[in-house]
Amino acid sequence: MTKVEVFDPPMCCSSGVCGPKVDKKLVEFSAALEWLRTKGVEVTRYNPAQQYEAFIGNAKVTQAVNNGGTSCLPLILVDGEVVSQGGYPAKDELVALAGIGKEKW
Repeated sequence: MTKVEVFDPPMCCSSGVCGPKVDKKLVEFSAALEWLRTKGVEVTRYNPAQQYEAFIGNAKVTQAVNNGGTSCLPLILVDGEVVSQGGYPAKDELVALAGIGKEKW
């Protein structure tokens, strides 16, 4: 099973989809992650404000943050490998990064 891990920048809640001004890109990204779950992909999201230990417990994440600061966030790993950093990919990009073929769409 494919595993996607998202290391978000600090946000007020686990998805960033809260508060009076919701970022449309975060809504779309959250929906894309949910869609991946329906296709059997294991998806985990980490927020440094709530899961700091996940950030310091992952050597690749620690290295990326040490090298680039928080501008490398969000950092997306697929099966433990960094595949994206510094922005939220669109659904089609995320699907490709997760290795889901068009036949599963």
